Amino acid sequence: MPKLSIIIPCYFNELNIPLTGAELLANEQNFPPDVTFEYVLVDDGSRDGTWNALCRFKEQHPEKVTVVKLAGNVGSYNAIVAGMAQATGDCVAVITADLQDPPQLLAQMYAYWEQGFKLVLANRADREEGPVQRVVSNTFHYLMRRIALPGVPTGGFDMVFFDRQLCSEVVRLQERNSNVFYLLVWLGYPYVSIPYTRRKRQVGRSRWTFSKKVKLFVDSLLAFSFFPVRAISVLGLLLGLSAMSYGLFLLVLRLTGAPEPEGWTALMLVLLFVSAFQMIALGVIGEYVWRGLDASRNRPMYVVETVQLATKGDPLENGKSKTNTFG
Repeated sequence: MPKLSIIIPCYFNELNIPLTGAELLANEQNFPPDVTFEYVLVDDGSRDGTWNALCRFKEQHPEKVTVVKLAGNVGSYNAIVAGMAQATGDCVAVITADLQDPPQLLAQMYAYWEQGFKLVLANRADREEGPVQRVVSNTFHYLMRRIALPGVPTGGFDMVFFDRQLCSEVVRLQERNSNVFYLLVWLGYPYVSIPYTRRKRQVGRSRWTFSKKVKLFVDSLLAFSFFPVRAISVLGLLLGLSAMSYGLFLLVLRLTGAPEPEGWTALMLVLLFVSAFQMIALGVIGEYVWRGLDASRNRPMYVVETVQLATKGDPLENGKSKTNTFG
């Protein structure tokens, strides 16, 4: 009897939980009758009534719902890893709590898993959002496809379905400042992709701010590509060749007695350009160095405050916070 664990990271989703829970439960009828379900909902340090909404959902379905409360906000990807550490299913799915990704795709993804695919992606072929959001998202995923992970589906993906083996690998890696979805692809297993149209958010306000998007882009790029460091090397070489060529040009002018170019503006322009390049190069190198330092500290990716396990007995309540680095 196969068991499916569905992980839902939650952040300021108090109003979404009743709707999402009801739709997920109704979606169970699309699966074969022998499939059992486990829902792992992770409160990523929300400061509204999200945790209370999760507890109410847990009380209604104690045998199939596990809720995890993190001590602080660590980001949705770390929250997903926290959910992976608690998941006990033979296969695992990740879906958002705002219902922008249709749960109806899960049954189709499960069918591919039964066929032997250990990773199934649902990629966004289109989205019911504004033009600015589309341009930003498409640009991000285009750059990642070109310079970080060639071959990943266009449009990006936030809804994934994967085997227990991949879940264990990701939890074991405990990779910080990364992109857990791209990490699943990076593992190298063959996968299949299902295109869909992402829905417009109907309830609540998105907390996916511009600064978080920038951080995700930087984390994803540096975690899966050496392009920034290689680009610095190439630009430095081009600047060096340009300086050498200009020096030879001045030498020829001096030897032939031709008038040499003069101008404070040109000199300052070159100086500012080179200085800006040096600062950008130091910043990129510093990002890599900081990530190495963060990994060497070996701090936990998240701190679990409370866990209520899916069980017919009494739920597990931790009276104090505990660190959890493996699950």
